[in-house]
Amino acid sequence: MKVAVIGNGGREHTIAWKIAQSSNVEEVICIPGNGGTALENKCRNVEVQNSDYAGAAKANGCTLAVVGPENPLSEGAADALWAAGIPVIGPKKAGAQLEASKDLAKAFMKKYGVACAKSETFTDEKSALEYVEQQGAPIVIKADGLAAGKGVVVALTLDEAKQAVKDLMEGSAVGDAGKKIVIEEYLRGVEISVLAAVSVTPEYAKEGKAAIASFLSARDHKRLLDGAKGPNTGGMGAICPVDDFTEDLKKKFYEEIEFPTLRGLVEEGYDYRGFIFFGIMLTKDGPKALEYNVRLGDPETQAVLPMMDFDFVEMCQAIIDGNLKNFNFKWKSGYQVAPVAVSGGYPKSYKKGMTISEDKAKVEETGAKIFIAGAVAESESGKTVLKTSGGRVLACSAHGSTFDEAWKKSYAALEAVSFEGMFYRKDIGLPGAAESN
Repeated sequence: MKVAVIGNGGREHTIAWKIAQSSNVEEVICIPGNGGTALENKCRNVEVQNSDYAGAAKANGCTLAVVGPENPLSEGAADALWAAGIPVIGPKKAGAQLEASKDLAKAFMKKYGVACAKSETFTDEKSALEYVEQQGAPIVIKADGLAAGKGVVVALTLDEAKQAVKDLMEGSAVGDAGKKIVIEEYLRGVEISVLAAVSVTPEYAKEGKAAIASFLSARDHKRLLDGAKGPNTGGMGAICPVDDFTEDLKKKFYEEIEFPTLRGLVEEGYDYRGFIFFGIMLTKDGPKALEYNVRLGDPETQAVLPMMDFDFVEMCQAIIDGNLKNFNFKWKSGYQVAPVAVSGGYPKSYKKGMTISEDKAKVEETGAKIFIAGAVAESESGKTVLKTSGGRVLACSAHGSTFDEAWKKSYAALEAVSFEGMFYRKDIGLPGAAESN
């Protein structure tokens, strides 16, 4: 079979790599893919015209599609693929609004009793500023719409909070995504990510087949600098699993967040066959949901998928067919660590077109896998070279039987890679690296 993977980031390179390992897969069509997928075994990049992912998948003989990013899902990519006769991993447009609208997601959480931060929604700047004044700081200001990871401000002072409200609502920060904002209480604790497979349709609900199956826990490190300092980014690295997500916390997560979410998806009548990402804060009162993403996380995917000891495509088939409850999830023991290398200047302005060099022998020695996020493959003097094209450029993901072993291998691999202006954190997964201060 041929499988389409839609998207062009590090998450999509990882998904394509994992799908290519399946003996059932002849070719992975990456739409549009990146420099990593261009060089990946069994993978081929295909350009897309006018966001017609269904047309590109059909033209290339794909019989299954996996949608990576949130934007195509929120715009109805899954609906179009199903209409073209191609089963797809990714919720239809209605379910995808759980990420596309923070307001809708919070209303959903409140309606179905999901443990989460207290919040209010505003479309009027004056009312929003008055609410901030009443609540005080620290406080969290979120753009309602999709903002490519730039729509959340954790304001530690009242002045910062008021400025964030103005920046978002007056349109200078994230455009129309900030015309409506959600103001949320600040939760103290440490964040984790729980990615999960979802198989929900009205029919599966009637037949008792609707299911969510959570994966191993992961932790992303959002701040740019060591010690969880500096500006927020799209993610500077991830680890899997997370030791402080104890059995007791897992039980609370299932009872207070995961199961109520499943009940909500069923009650709302969604056709949601794909993945869900629970952004969770581990507080003194237990796990609290920060947000839903309607796809796999990035860079969590680069740490979680290598831990899978099962056929990814067979899991996708179980999601599609309503057999997720019976799927046998097997996981490797040990740990995965995946630090991210970014372009100098990120998350602000940065140069592109820097040649990426790699000491392949040293990387192979570590057993690490390099997942490309922001780079393109170009021909230069008869050779194919990778050149940077984004802020987050690549992740070096390595496995170890202990966390320490995985950490050392991932950083040894990262040190074998270089490009002009390359920057990375030195403390991914270490104590204090992801504290919320």
